[in-house]
Amino acid sequence: MVRRVVVPVVLAALIVLAGVVLGRIYSGDLLTQLVAGAAVLSVGAGAATRRLPSWTVAPVSVLLLAGYTGLALTIAADRAELAGPLTQIVRDALVNGIPRLLTAMIPVEPTPDTVVVPVVAAWLSGLLAHEVGARSGRVLLGCVPPAALYGGALYVIGPNAGSAGWPTLTFAGLVVLALAVTSRGRSTEPADAPRTRPAAIGLVVLLGLIAVTGPWVGGRVSATPVDPRQYVEPPQVDSLDESPLNRISGWALAPDQKLLDVGPSGTGKGKTRLRLAVLPDYDGITWRVGATYRNAGRVLPAPAALPDVPVARITQRITVDGLTGRLLPVVPTPTGVEGTRIAYDASTGTVIRPEELTPGLTYTVTSDSQEPDVNLLPTADSPGGDAVVRYLTVGPGVPDNVQRLADQLADGNGAAYDRAAAIEEFLAGHYKKVADAPSGHAYPNLQFFLFGDRDRGGQVGTSEQFAASFALLARLTGLPSRVVVGFDAPRAGGPVTGADAIAWPEVLFDDLGWVAFDPMPKSDEPTPVEEDFTPKPSDPPPSSEPAPPPSTPPASTPPAAVAEPPAPGGTAATPIALSSGGIIVLLAAAVLTLLSLRRGLTRRRLTEGTPDDRIAGAWLEFTDAQRLAGRPVPPHLAATEAAAQALRPAIPPEVPPDPARLAAPPDLPAPLTALVDGVNTVAFAPGAADETQASRAGAEVTAYAESLRADRPWWRRLWWTIHPGPLRWHRDARPGRH
Repeated sequence: MVRRVVVPVVLAALIVLAGVVLGRIYSGDLLTQLVAGAAVLSVGAGAATRRLPSWTVAPVSVLLLAGYTGLALTIAADRAELAGPLTQIVRDALVNGIPRLLTAMIPVEPTPDTVVVPVVAAWLSGLLAHEVGARSGRVLLGCVPPAALYGGALYVIGPNAGSAGWPTLTFAGLVVLALAVTSRGRSTEPADAPRTRPAAIGLVVLLGLIAVTGPWVGGRVSATPVDPRQYVEPPQVDSLDESPLNRISGWALAPDQKLLDVGPSGTGKGKTRLRLAVLPDYDGITWRVGATYRNAGRVLPAPAALPDVPVARITQRITVDGLTGRLLPVVPTPTGVEGTRIAYDASTGTVIRPEELTPGLTYTVTSDSQEPDVNLLPTADSPGGDAVVRYLTVGPGVPDNVQRLADQLADGNGAAYDRAAAIEEFLAGHYKKVADAPSGHAYPNLQFFLFGDRDRGGQVGTSEQFAASFALLARLTGLPSRVVVGFDAPRAGGPVTGADAIAWPEVLFDDLGWVAFDPMPKSDEPTPVEEDFTPKPSDPPPSSEPAPPPSTPPASTPPAAVAEPPAPGGTAATPIALSSGGIIVLLAAAVLTLLSLRRGLTRRRLTEGTPDDRIAGAWLEFTDAQRLAGRPVPPHLAATEAAAQALRPAIPPEVPPDPARLAAPPDLPAPLTALVDGVNTVAFAPGAADETQASRAGAEVTAYAESLRADRPWWRRLWWTIHPGPLRWHRDARPGRH
């Protein structure tokens, strides 16, 4: 009697544990409850029909499975607020259950298509376990189906949840309990006959397997599990949505076409920007989405919060009208979408619908919007390294005149924000926006947009060309950038038309995230590119010396315009003269101090320490020279690549970027061979560098820095000499490698 009760209970409990483990990647506890119901009912059905012929059990259990599956899917559909006939929901779940489970975003929402596979698997596991373990009396074999279900749950979870410590120990303990209970059953053999205890033998075999496989299992504890999602292709967008930047020109030609109706997203007048797609990949031909969309529920993963940046919660209701495709416009960054099934890409915060958009589709988006403090931009750096290589990559064959223009815009703008602002100002001041500009953002299109004859259609474009040109120039100057396509929607709510479609560039900054820039023209009469263009110099960084107090003449001193000339030998101008003289003395002292500190820093780097130290110092002098010239070395470049990039000469800012000159082949200076060889020696063979290598590297970088400085105007040469930047710039990274 004990065996008849304990074994079914243990088998059902084993299946419930599998549901507990799998439920850790689901939102809420509905999946665990549905699996527990399947376990209890399937094992209970087997126990209730144990007196019937064995061939009747499977048909009865399958009929019960069909009824329970329909009930479970109905509950899941109601919880997910899915509309439609039950037959359609069941058919869709059965057809798409496995791929949607393996492509769903974690936490997985328990919808019909994500719960049907676990529920059916749990029921079949309970049926097999009871028939083998309880009806046939082979308890150890009866534990195999629940064990397979448990292993499958662990495999589906992969690296997306913590280790299942206590469920695994409980699972093993229940198996031992079932074997121990059945091993104490009464024997029908004679007393003098040797007793065969199959359960006991099975227990010994189990313990032996544990002893043999234990070391291997222990060695796998710290290993990262395989994620089965890598073998299943998530939802993909078609060509229409892969590069929606191409649609900007079409929308511009139909400015009155109604695309959306949006609800209010705030109070007052103004615009709220809706994001349709983020395009981070560029191959010289097309800017592409390149996203990995995962089927998602109504609740999306919370975006990474920026430090010390307030979060504004925005809820907006959007109704689709003439917009086609599958991309859903949302306020960045969405945390929940209700009203339609979606797939979500967490890296870009963009949303698609598995089905095509249809007029009348209405959905509600909740977003957490973060606006960084723009006052921090002038001092913010752009990140480097492998994490942002994707946002710095351009296709092969960059036109030479585009590269030279990027070098000119970066010249003298060492700070990341200064370079971005120079590109923004250049595009806004030299090009014109027109609605009938041809679509295209490949290298030839952008080259014609930037340098083409204005009388022949050059130097005019839509926001497609402005955003694409900005992002390309930004990447060529070492700024991680991307292009975004979206709409300017009225904050108070209302229609969104083709005229509201816009593309804009974004640049990534440390601690500030992606910051949007606006390179669109501010005037209807832009300056032709052929005219001289001199970028505004960057504002010098604040001096470490305290500023002298402003001098003001005594209150009794009359204004200079009406003051009588002082008598010969008088002292009427003495206070002003002394004040001005004090300011000059302080400025001269500050200049001499900076000059002395800069020369001392260079001397220590190139003459003191071991040869390795001196080569490392030469590398710092090289990177400082590049930064002072407005061409900072991207952190992800190796030494050889950085030197090759440095050999491209920058155009002096006083020279206009005319097409003929930009297309001329450059005259390269002497290569930085000794410096690169020395850096590679230090990186790969520490201690192997000799005095000759160190001296040659120092002499080479000194000559190179002097040649860069000599090409600047006199005031830039002076500022180069006393610039306090090298005294405070931190150099945590080791020199690049070959």
